[in-house]
Amino acid sequence: MKNNNLLQSPFYQSLMRNMALTVIIVSITPMILVIILLLNQFQTSYQEKMEAHLKELVLKHKQNIDSFLKERLFNIRHFSKIFDIDQLSNEQFLNERLAILQSEYGPVFVDMGIVNDEGKQIAYAGPFKLGKADYHEADWFKKAIMQPFFISDVFLGLRGLPHFILSVKKSYKGHEWIVRATIDFMAFNDLVENISIGKTGYAFILNRSGEYQTNPRTDSLPSRKILDELLLEGGAHPEKVQISRKEDSSGKTSIYVTSFLKNGDWLLIYQQDIADAYSIVRRAFRIALLIFMLGSLGILIMAYLLSRRTVSRIAKANMEKEMMNQQVIESGKLASIGELAAGIAHEINNPVAIMVEEAGWIKDLLEEEEFRKSENMGEFQRALSQIGNQGKRCKEITHKLLSFARKTDSRTQEVNMNQLILEIIGLTEQRAKYSRIVFKNNLQSDLPSVRASNTEIQQILLNMINNAIDAMEKNGGTITISTQKSEDMVLTEITDTGPGIPMAYLGRIFDPFFTTKPVGKGTGLGLSICYGIVNKLGGKIQVKSIVGLGTTFLVMLPTFEKRIETVIKNINPA
Repeated sequence: MKNNNLLQSPFYQSLMRNMALTVIIVSITPMILVIILLLNQFQTSYQEKMEAHLKELVLKHKQNIDSFLKERLFNIRHFSKIFDIDQLSNEQFLNERLAILQSEYGPVFVDMGIVNDEGKQIAYAGPFKLGKADYHEADWFKKAIMQPFFISDVFLGLRGLPHFILSVKKSYKGHEWIVRATIDFMAFNDLVENISIGKTGYAFILNRSGEYQTNPRTDSLPSRKILDELLLEGGAHPEKVQISRKEDSSGKTSIYVTSFLKNGDWLLIYQQDIADAYSIVRRAFRIALLIFMLGSLGILIMAYLLSRRTVSRIAKANMEKEMMNQQVIESGKLASIGELAAGIAHEINNPVAIMVEEAGWIKDLLEEEEFRKSENMGEFQRALSQIGNQGKRCKEITHKLLSFARKTDSRTQEVNMNQLILEIIGLTEQRAKYSRIVFKNNLQSDLPSVRASNTEIQQILLNMINNAIDAMEKNGGTITISTQKSEDMVLTEITDTGPGIPMAYLGRIFDPFFTTKPVGKGTGLGLSICYGIVNKLGGKIQVKSIVGLGTTFLVMLPTFEKRIETVIKNINPA
């Protein structure tokens, strides 16, 4: 409690704040630097790993799509090689060949047809009514007739549905023929859409004109400007997988991974929101922030407790230093009082001796015959007797003062508690009489001595007896002093019949500067110094009090032998 009171002072509050702030800065700064460094390293590493993964993924799907197109084209080329045009021009035969392809590869092949060099379809197998279709104006036909084999872009055509064509040119009987097959758009679209990562990652295909060859997501279509930039960047290095970041008009940034397909005719584009792509990094940032907050909270609590504990110890050390200073001052006062008492005793002893001597000489004169018949002889004898008695009393008082002065030595020595108690009672007895206070003694006769300083024991006893006298000076009472030996301790009990100490004050009476006396009458240091002296001597001091009945102070000090044994153990702990 006394430390808590001291910690409320502005000096200790400021010291505690500065110490806590220093601990917080020294502890949190390295943690912030480490977290920033680790997160930066993690982000860089994850970015490299993610980009490498996306490139590998797009490259793998590019190879899958190219393989799909090449395999389907190979199927048509194989048919065109093993069967001549006469056979393939037979629609029943052609339907049989289509059924074989569909049974082997599923509904990837939608229909097949044979087109002459004028663009007219002379044979057709499939679900649409395209038996006599004319393709001489069709863009795909113009390109197919110029190449040994051809894969068209996606278009609607005569059927009104998105599809694309695989074709093989075959020379037969002096004419050029086109063996063509339509690939199911949905099957091809599903193949491309298999590239999907996270919540926003998806893929689509563009041709060189920037037209979609698969169905893109309508909720996150990139702008035409971004598509043109991707085509331009991809065209610079068509053999490589490119990765880039683009920001749209709304401020949203996406990551794009591109690679050309179909001999550079199509561009495979993988798109994903940057926030979705780096969701793991964001989660790591949130976890790091949580760890930082918990760590900071722990540091704050630790800094507060550590600074409070350290400042409390500093305050306690300062308080003990103040008590020691006060103790030195009090010891100095006692030494000065002892010297003063010795000087006064010597100065008084001489005139008192002369007074007693002169009184004796006058008494001898009164024995002569001429004075015996004096009417005032009885008064003379009474006065001389009173002078003699008071002279003896003065000598006793000066003797006590001299005895007190001789014991104001701060050196540790063997002290007889009973003898010291009687001397202190002799010094304070006259003051006690004026306040109608009576001393009672119950001193053990064979009480062992204690190892202490006479001055310090005098200070303890005087302080407690004077406090008891101060408490009873209005109404009088009794001070009972008892001594006894208990195991290795000498117990001294000082009990008064005063008003007692309230329970609320009992826990604070040994605090420095705490006093219940009127202002100007007490400093509040007496009991605090006594407490420090007793602790220093290896003893204990206790207090019991009942309001209205009185107060008892119990001082326990180790015996001379026990004290010597403790000192030896401290010197030689082994």
